[in-house]
Parts: sequence; structure tokens; C-alpha cells
Amino acid sequence: MTKLTGGQAAVEALKAEKVDHIFGLIGSATMEMLDALYDAPEIRFIGVHDERTGTHMADGFARASGRAGVILAGQNGPGATNLVTGLAQAKAAYSPVVSIAGMLSSAHKYRDAFQEVDQEALFTPITKKTWTATSTDRVSEMVREAFRVAQAPRKGPVQLNLPRDVLSGEADFEPLHGPETYAYAPAAGAEDAIAKAAAMLRDAERPVIVAGGGIKMTGAADDALALAEAAGCPIVTSPGHGDALPFGHPLNAGQMGPRGNPVASRLVKEADVILALGTRLGFNSTFYSYDNINRDAAIIQIEQEPTAIGRYFPSTLGILADAPTAARQLVVALAKLDDRKLAEAWTAAYKTERQAYLAKRDADADVATLPIQPSGLFKTLRDVLPKESALTMDAGTLCLQATDAMNYWQPKSLFTPLDFGLVGFSFAAGLGVKLAMPDRPVVSLMGDGGFGMTVSELSTAVDCGINTVNVVMNNGCWGAEKAYQRDFFGQRYIGADISSPPFDKLAELYGAAGFKAETLDEVADCIKAALDCGKPAVVDVAVDPAALYSFRRDSFKHRGG
Repeated sequence: MTKLTGGQAAVEALKAEKVDHIFGLIGSATMEMLDALYDAPEIRFIGVHDERTGTHMADGFARASGRAGVILAGQNGPGATNLVTGLAQAKAAYSPVVSIAGMLSSAHKYRDAFQEVDQEALFTPITKKTWTATSTDRVSEMVREAFRVAQAPRKGPVQLNLPRDVLSGEADFEPLHGPETYAYAPAAGAEDAIAKAAAMLRDAERPVIVAGGGIKMTGAADDALALAEAAGCPIVTSPGHGDALPFGHPLNAGQMGPRGNPVASRLVKEADVILALGTRLGFNSTFYSYDNINRDAAIIQIEQEPTAIGRYFPSTLGILADAPTAARQLVVALAKLDDRKLAEAWTAAYKTERQAYLAKRDADADVATLPIQPSGLFKTLRDVLPKESALTMDAGTLCLQATDAMNYWQPKSLFTPLDFGLVGFSFAAGLGVKLAMPDRPVVSLMGDGGFGMTVSELSTAVDCGINTVNVVMNNGCWGAEKAYQRDFFGQRYIGADISSPPFDKLAELYGAAGFKAETLDEVADCIKAALDCGKPAVVDVAVDPAALYSFRRDSFKHRGG
């Protein structure tokens, strides 16, 4: 037994979980924990400028590493409330973020004390679990529980509140074991269900596989592609998961749905059998509409979350299983069946269409017009970015166009806000991704509005040597909303235009590298220089403010658009 303060016990628990990075903003409510971190050189503390952006860093780190990302809000009250947006984002992405916040002393609770807020009520709707340590001797237990809950399927964020008196108190603690108990055996599909699914794929004339987060986050591209090859059919990815499969595979059609490409989207609209492999077929994939998925298709849905099966579209066959495990089972089951040839024409036609689409995408890219057009910018980025690059993106019209316009050559290359649609995510998330994958180039795309929200984290990047390349697509406006005002509200613009300082110069003032590009040749040169500069870098790209696109036209049908 060892006598420790609550702060020391919390850090010992983090060490037992093999935590090597903590993102945080210091505060007086957690001084005992911060002081204990001073004596823990194996944990690198990344001091941030805002708890929200620190949470995005932890989120990006978690998604890229497959381990829990940790954020520490050192102050209760305002320090804790700043976590809300980041945790809501992490919940939408099923990202295992362990959020720890200081809390006022237990004796002051419910007394309208300084910086008091009901932190349990605040975080409960946006986390898998929120709870408060009730005594010093339970601190390590509750920190360990936070990691267990965050990393258990389905993964997601948790919030642990640590009152001041709990952190400053002392108690006796047993030595802690390692985190090996958190390895979960994947669930296999029932044999009869797998056999039935294999028969449905064999008999289909127009089959397609939709690979989602259950493939991407498990790094199971090989399993999904082996299944597509065994079934002899194309495979698409759900939006935001375009990196679930390597771009170069001939059966990979790219991202489907309202925000995907026309080839992948057509496949799902016309398929007679759809195998939903680790995907909910949710909002970004379908807008919950049969406009984006064949109403007459038989749907086989493989999910590890039982409530997701058939939730938005009726499933002909639901299989409760780990997606990669079920994919391997299906490969074996298909090999036992008689050969089928009915889908050969469907798949051959798809391959021809896919090749034509990719050629047309390059041929139609506007590389001549100034100001820079999005299609030309994306082609330039496709040409100059290394294949091993990881990309992060915000929401907004330019990033939504970019999501399927970029090529992702290996898994875990695309990190987006997904269903939360958050602006101000990309830059901060990229810093977390880079710390998780230090040997890979990390390029963060965002608009000028989103970068302006989070620009103070340039200090964090410079101080900690986190060398990401940040491409600011600067069009001087909130592009998505301005497009809606243009298309559906008679160009009655209000709040749509914004001004910003020269971001290249601002980056230099922070100690980062700054670049300005007004032509595509300059973009190419700046990106290459930014990748090689050995510093955090900002490339300020002047993009045509008129190059706007209304993605959610369905939301304004009532206006006759």
C-alpha cells in the first residue's frame, strides 16, 4: 500500500493505462494532479489555449491511434463548460475521449459557489458516461473505469469530475495493473445468418457493399476488400470514411450518398442487395431518404450495436457481429457456394464508369480561372500531397466538396466532423493526429472562418513542435450559409461575409511558417515548401468567394429552390 493524494492517484492510474499524451489547460482546481504530472516524464502534457480545441486534439489523437485521447480541464465551471462542443463532437464520432475536469469542493456544492455549475447534468447527454469521484480512495478506480467505458464497444467519450477536496486528500492505494483487460474479443455472426447472407450475395444481380466506421476504425480494409473480391462486386464507403479502403483498389467506388461521388451514389440507388458492413446507413449517407438508397433493395446489415440494425431502413437480414469478423466469415461462406456470374456485367460496367469519372474529374478541374476554383485546388492537392498524407477537415461548403475530391491511399487518412458538422475542428484535430502519427504528413483543410476560430492554437503547435500543414481556403465568407442566402433568400446577405488578417503573416508572428498562394502554381510550391519547412505551417489560399455550393438543397424545398 502507498499513501497518495487524489492527484497523485489519478496520475498513477493514467500511467497504468499507458497514457503518453495529455491535452489540457491548467487551472487551480486540479493543481494536485498537475503537480503529480510534473513527476511523470513518461506523460507529455500538451498545454492548449482553449479546452474546446484541446478536446478536438484528444479526439484526433484517439481516432488516429485507436487508443483513448485524454483532455484535462484544470478549472471547474468555465474550464469545464468549454469542453462541451468537443465532447459532443467526439460522441458523434464514437471517439474514445477521456475527459477529466476539476470540480469545486464537495462541501461547496449547491451553495452557488464561485464557478459552480452542475457538471454531471451538463455532460450526461453528450457522453457515454459522466460521473464524479466521491472520495480520494476511489480516484484510481474511477479513472480506470473512465478508460474501460470509453474504449468498450461502441467507443465514445466519458467525463470524470474530480472535486478539489478529493484531489487534495490522501488515501492508501494498492499497486495498479496494466490495461490489458481492455482487449475485447470480437463477436462473430451466427453461422446460419452468415450462410443466408452469402446466398443473398450469390444470387444478387446488382450487389454492393457499403463499408462504414466499423471497417475504418478497426483498420479492416483487407477484410472488406477480400469480401468484395469474393462476392465479385463493388464496394463503397459511407461519407467521412473514404479512407476505410485504399483509393487504388479497382472495386473501391469511393464515398456514397448526397455528399459522395455520382458513381458510388448510383450503385447504392440501383443495387438489388446492399450489404451494410459496419455502418448505420445514417444521416450523411442517406439523409434518411429513399432518394439515396434503393427502396426495393434487400439490405443485409452487419453491426455490433443492436439498436443500429434496421433503425433507419428495414433490414432483410440483420447480423449482430463485429464487421471485420463477419466479413471474414462471409469470404469462407461464399467460397463454399457455387460460382455465380449474374453480377459480372454490373461490376464490369461499374469499373468502366469509375475510370471515366476519375478521368473526367481531372479533365474538368478548372486550373485556369482566377481567383482559384475549388476543383482546381483539389486537383493540385491530389497531385502534390504524398500518398501517406493524413487529412483533417472542417464542415462547410469547401471542405464538404473536398471530402470525396481527395484520394486516400491508406486507412486512417481522413478525419472529419462527421455527423456533428462542426466548423473549427480541423486545425486542432490535426495536431492530435500528428502526435499519434508523427511519421506521417498531416494536412488540415479549413475555411478562413474555421481557422479564425482556433488560430490561437498556433502557439501550441509552435511550442510543442507539432508540424502540421494547414491549408486555409480563404473565400472571405461563411460559404455554406452564404450559398443558401444566395440560392434561397434572394441574395439578402446578413452575417455571411467575414474579414481576416493575412494568415501567412499571422503564422509568422506566432513563430510558424506562413505562405500565401493566389495561383495554383503558387499552391503547389507552397505545399511542397510547407511540408519540408520543419515547422507548423499555414498556407493562405485565395479561393473564389463566388464558388459556393448549396449542399442541403432538400432543407429549402419549401422555398421553391
